[in-house]
Amino acid sequence: MTIVVGYVPTPEGEAALSAAVAEAGLRQQPLHVVNTSRGDAYVDNRFLPEEQVAALRERLDATGVVYEIDQKVRGHEAAEEVVEAADRVKASLIVIGLRRRSPTGKLITGSQAQRILLDANCPVLAVKAAR
Repeated sequence: MTIVVGYVPTPEGEAALSAAVAEAGLRQQPLHVVNTSRGDAYVDNRFLPEEQVAALRERLDATGVVYEIDQKVRGHEAAEEVVEAADRVKASLIVIGLRRRSPTGKLITGSQAQRILLDANCPVLAVKAAR
């Protein structure tokens, strides 16, 4: 069993990563970090460039948690990538970060978090960033 976390370099992504590391430690399970881009990785500020991946590896190494970082640029939505990764590694838990959105914002734009919550085949822990 593995903990899967959808990670982007935002306060919400950081909250998800912290919660996922804590859960991986508590459950003594490895961590699978998913960082993805729908399009061109060079213009998507959510997709980590090599130097940020190296910094993330250093941070994760310091936790003592076994982990792997999964980066894909396949044109799929982030929700699809996270759920697919969770199924592939037989995840016991998915951890995602939530951002505050207005009711109108929820109605107009699709929520990746909502899609993960609805499509996941395992429990999902949704965390909010500290204010």
